[in-house]
Amino acid sequence: MVCQLMKKKTEHLKLILRKAFLLRNFRPILSFCSAMSIEVEEIVEEAKTLTIIQEGKAKVGFHGPVFYNPVQEFNRDLTVTVLRQFAADRVEDAKSKEESPNEPPQKRKKVDEKSDGSIRILDALSASGLRALRFALEVPFVDKVTANDFSDNAVESIKENIKLNGVEDKVNVMFGDAIMTMMHHRGLDKRFHAVDLDPYGSASVFLDSAVQCVADRGILMVTCTDMAVLCGNTPESCYNKYDAVTTRVKCCHEVALRILLRSIESHANRYTRYIEPLVSISIDFYVRVFVRVHTGAKKAKDSGSKVGTALVCSGCHSMEIVPMLRKIIDGNSVKFSTPVLKHSMTGADDKCVHCGNSIHQIGPMYLDPIHSKPFVSSLLQRLNSTPAEERLGTHSRLLGVLTTVNEELEVPLYYEHDQLANVVKISVPKAVNIRSAILNAGYKVSGSHCNPRALKTDAPLTFLWDLYRQVAKDTNVDREKRLDPLSAGYRILGHEIKNTVDFKLNSQAVSQAKKENLVRFQCNKGKNWGPRQKAKGSINSTQAGFQVSEVK
Repeated sequence: MVCQLMKKKTEHLKLILRKAFLLRNFRPILSFCSAMSIEVEEIVEEAKTLTIIQEGKAKVGFHGPVFYNPVQEFNRDLTVTVLRQFAADRVEDAKSKEESPNEPPQKRKKVDEKSDGSIRILDALSASGLRALRFALEVPFVDKVTANDFSDNAVESIKENIKLNGVEDKVNVMFGDAIMTMMHHRGLDKRFHAVDLDPYGSASVFLDSAVQCVADRGILMVTCTDMAVLCGNTPESCYNKYDAVTTRVKCCHEVALRILLRSIESHANRYTRYIEPLVSISIDFYVRVFVRVHTGAKKAKDSGSKVGTALVCSGCHSMEIVPMLRKIIDGNSVKFSTPVLKHSMTGADDKCVHCGNSIHQIGPMYLDPIHSKPFVSSLLQRLNSTPAEERLGTHSRLLGVLTTVNEELEVPLYYEHDQLANVVKISVPKAVNIRSAILNAGYKVSGSHCNPRALKTDAPLTFLWDLYRQVAKDTNVDREKRLDPLSAGYRILGHEIKNTVDFKLNSQAVSQAKKENLVRFQCNKGKNWGPRQKAKGSINSTQAGFQVSEVK
C-alpha cells in the first residue's frame, strides 16, 4: 500500500517537474524534494529528456523520437479556422431558433443538443493529441473533445499532454480502433458535431463509419496523403480504395479532391445522407476536405447528378466532362435518366477530334462545386478581422490560399497554359495574355489553388485551341519544320482558326491574390517536407479492429 502511494506521488511529481522544466523554473521544486528527502535524480533526468513543442496555444511533450511535422501546421491552422467559423455559425443558428419559438418541431430525434450551440468534436486518430488540444484551447463554444487512438503509448502520451495543458475538463481520451469508436457513436443521441480524420496514408477505410457518426449538419474533415494513388500512378489501387480510376494528368490534384469527395458522398448516400463541400484543398503533399453532412432521402437522390467521368486525350490533353445522371424537372415532377452520349471530343473513329490520338476515361468523380463561396468568404472575413497578436502561425498563407480558392471558377478541372503551348511547340505566352484573350471573348477564367500555372475556364476547347493557333500564327511558327507530322500539335495547327482572338490586356486578368502579393503557393522543398515516417508501434488501419491490447 505504501509502495503504491509512493508510486502515485512520484508520477504526480514527474508531471509537476515536466511543467516546471517547460517554464525553466524547477529549482524551487527540487529544493522542496530535498527538504522532504525525496530521491529526484531519476525524475529530473526523465524530465530533462522530455521534448516540449508548442503550436498555437497547445503544448505537447515527447519522450524519445518526436512524431511532429511542422509542415502540417498549415493543415491544423486551417482546421482551427474552419472549426471556429463552424462553431460560430451554430451559435448563430441556436440564437435564431430561440428568437423563433413558433417553428414546427423536428420529426426526428436529433443528437443531444445544448441550447448554447456548443459542439462535440472527435479526433479519431489522435496520436500525440495535438489537434484535440488545439481544438479545446483555440476553438470557442467547444463542449467536449474526444481524442481516440489505438496505440497504448499514444493514449498515455495524450493523457500527459492533457494535464500539461490543463484541459482535463474539455478533453477525454479513448483507447480503441477508430472505426469501432465511430460505430459506437452512430446513434442519434451519441453523434459528434465535428469529426476529424487525419490518418497516415488513405482515409478510405474510415469513411463509412465516419459518415454515420456525424450529426445532421455536422462537419466531417478528412485528410489523405496517398497522393500517388489519387493522382494516377496506380489506377488499380485507386479503384480498390476509392472505387474510381484516374491517370496522370496536369490537373491530377483537383481530380484527387473530386474522387475523394465522390467517395465520401457515396458512403453517405447508403444512409440517406449527402454532403455539402465547404472547403476542399490540395496543398503540399496531401488533400484536405471539409464537408457538411446532411440527412434527407430526397436530396440524397440528387447525388447521382453531381457525379460523372472525364474523357482525357493522351495526345493533346484535351478534356470533356461526362455526367452520370441527368435530372429532369417538369413542374412538380422530378425524374432522373441516363444522359444521351454526345461527345464533342470524339470523332467517328473514337479518336480525339483535335489531334487524332486515343482517349482515356477517368472517374467517377464529384462534378459539383468543391467549395462553398459564402463559407470561404466568412473564413476570409474572420482572418482579416483577427488582431495581429491572435493570428495563427500560418496566417499569411491561409489568407493567400483561401483568397485563391474564393476566386476559383466553379467548373470541373483545369489545364496548364504552358502545357497547351508545349503541345503546339510555341513559346509560352504570358498567363495574363491568355486570360485576357479568354475574358475578351466573353468567357470566364481563373486560376486554381492546386497549381500556379492552372487555367480554369468555361471556354470550349475549340476556342482554346484557336487561341494557341493564333499565337503560333503571330509568332510565325512553321509547323512543317518544327513539328512531327504524326504529333498532336501538327494536327492541331492544321485546323483553321474560326474564332476571333483578342489579346488586349483585360483588367480582370490579374487575380486579387496576386495584386495583394499574398502567399499563394509555397516552395515544396526543404526540411520536413512530405509525410513523416509512420510512428513506431502503429497498427495498420485495415488490421486495427482485429488486434487485442490491454490498457490499464
